[in-house]
Amino acid sequence: MRSSRLVPLVAVIVGIAAVAFVLFQASDKEEAAKQQSDHGFAAVEQSEWEHRDPEDPMALGDVDAPVGLVVFSDFQCQYCAKWSHETLPELLKYVDDGKLRIEFREMNIFGAESEQAARAAYSAGLQGKLREYHALLFPEGKHRPKNQLNDDALADLASQAGLDVERFKTDYGSRRVLSAIRDKASDGFTAGTVSTPAFILANQPILGAQPTSVFTDKIDSVLDASGN
Repeated sequence: MRSSRLVPLVAVIVGIAAVAFVLFQASDKEEAAKQQSDHGFAAVEQSEWEHRDPEDPMALGDVDAPVGLVVFSDFQCQYCAKWSHETLPELLKYVDDGKLRIEFREMNIFGAESEQAARAAYSAGLQGKLREYHALLFPEGKHRPKNQLNDDALADLASQAGLDVERFKTDYGSRRVLSAIRDKASDGFTAGTVSTPAFILANQPILGAQPTSVFTDKIDSVLDASGN
């Protein structure tokens, strides 16, 4: 008799929890939409791979920009270099207008030198110089050879980018930075990325260094559809 009363009670509790979860999710989405509305932009659906972390050193653009782009890349990838030289400058115009946020996930699939470059870029980002350092790692649309991605060479690039070199060296050699860039690399593998570059733009996957128009057309389409 007692157990028979417990069954409907449990069902009621589960039902209440489910309703509470749905209401919480709805409230969360409404708050996100309100925050974007407060900044003059309509809310746009974000992909699950966007972190939107305001403290992320490997991100460019407003945390509440209406369109998000996640870039899975490698600093020894020739096609990543090509994309960074030809397409990234065009996308940075959207970043500067507050309409696009770019989050980089370095995969480091080409070995130790790629990971060293990722640590260096992250360390530059901690000083607000990710854009400048990223460009130095891909001069004229080419990746640097392995012998230009050692500790000394990367520190020299830090100097060229106008960084506090001693702080850069401390961050570059820290366990905190190493752990952070490995976490970012794992995002790519979890997402199923097996080659670079790969992208998720406004929740749409894009594989390879596609023409610039593939990216700009998609961004414009999303902005137009959302009234941004």
